Amino acid sequence: MNANKLLKRSFIALMPFALVSCGPKEFDVSHSVSIITREDGSGTKSAFMELLGLKGKDDPEEATIQNGTAAVLAEVENNMYAIAYDSLGYVTEDVKLLQVDGVEPTIENIKTGDYAISRPLNVVYKTADIEGSPLYSDYLSFLSSSQAQQIISEEGYVSIVDGAITYAAPETPLSGTIQISGSTSLQPLMILLAEAYEQLNGNVSIEVAGGGSGTGYENAENGVSAFGMISEEFNSEKAPSCVYSTVAKDGIGIIVNLDNPVEDISLEDLSRLYDVDASPAISSWSELITE
Repeated sequence: MNANKLLKRSFIALMPFALVSCGPKEFDVSHSVSIITREDGSGTKSAFMELLGLKGKDDPEEATIQNGTAAVLAEVENNMYAIAYDSLGYVTEDVKLLQVDGVEPTIENIKTGDYAISRPLNVVYKTADIEGSPLYSDYLSFLSSSQAQQIISEEGYVSIVDGAITYAAPETPLSGTIQISGSTSLQPLMILLAEAYEQLNGNVSIEVAGGGSGTGYENAENGVSAFGMISEEFNSEKAPSCVYSTVAKDGIGIIVNLDNPVEDISLEDLSRLYDVDASPAISSWSELITE
């Protein structure tokens, strides 16, 4: 055997609690936790912090802020010691989803409420705008249709509409453009719903832009978009002239790198990680790995 390999194996054998073998890489449990969070204005962040009882608190100094769900996923995929949160509907197989207090983040567990970290995905709009536009009103109806619910379920989100009816395009064809903007968590689903609606209404174009939930509130309130997307409970103070409709429910997944041996985390430990005032704070992965 190569002398360097023999030396390496002997070192690992002498330190069984310092390194955890995980596939082709070795996970150093004494390494600090790389905390990843979202930017202020993100509906995912707002919902996550509120669910942990940390609403309004600053980020820990050591936390890395990423703008958008794609950036969060990329950071975790490429950082063995990262932990983050992201919309379940957006999580890919390139990262690992953790159980929370022993509960898997499945659709069934979100419906029953057993999985604690979940939130609504809403659209906000002005009632007068919807009532004054047959196109806007029709699209809002489509979001509750059986076709829309099928898409919602197929994409891993949770449908909240029971007994949804089949959508049929109006006999008098509709035409025009619908502007939708806001939450990047809801954006991928809304793009698919928009495409399905456009196929049923050939003279309609729907433009779906991101920007975060803060943008969704602002653009709906100021008439920039017919619909604003938010991924949190509706806050009327952010858009006083608007009302809302829930498109679907979504869980917030806790994600780590595929080479991380952790499988489960508690709400208490999550709070300690993301609470700027946590005492004592979690300093390394060894505190999160249970035998």
